[in-house]
Amino acid sequence: MAEQISYSGTAGFDYDGFDNWKLSDYPEGYVCPNPGTSVNCYTGGWRSMRPIWDSEACTNCMLCWVYCPDSSIEVKDGEMTGIDLFHCKGCGVCVNECKFDALTLISEAEAQAQEKEGE
Repeated sequence: MAEQISYSGTAGFDYDGFDNWKLSDYPEGYVCPNPGTSVNCYTGGWRSMRPIWDSEACTNCMLCWVYCPDSSIEVKDGEMTGIDLFHCKGCGVCVNECKFDALTLISEAEAQAQEKEGE
C-alpha cells in the first residue's frame, strides 16, 4: 500500500505572478493552490447538455452519485435531492449509469427555454 502524504502550505515557493507562469515555472511535484474544479469555481457555464432528474423514477441507488466526475449529484440522508448545476458539466455519465431512466439529457438551450416559460 502506498504511503499517504499530506500537504499544506506553499513549500516556500513564491507565487507572485502565478497567473503568468509558463510550464517551466512550475516546481516539480507542484500542488496547484487554486484548483479549477472546486466548490469555489463554478464550471456549469460550460455545459451544452443538462441532466434532468425524475424524482418519481429514482430509486436512490446512488450509481449516479458514485460515477459523477464532478460530484454534482446532491444527496441528503442517503437520498438524491437534485443536481448541482453550478458544477455539472453535462457529460452524461450520470444518465448513462442510471438503470431506472430517472435521468435524461436535454440541450442546455432547451432547458433554459423551459425555465423561461415557467417564470
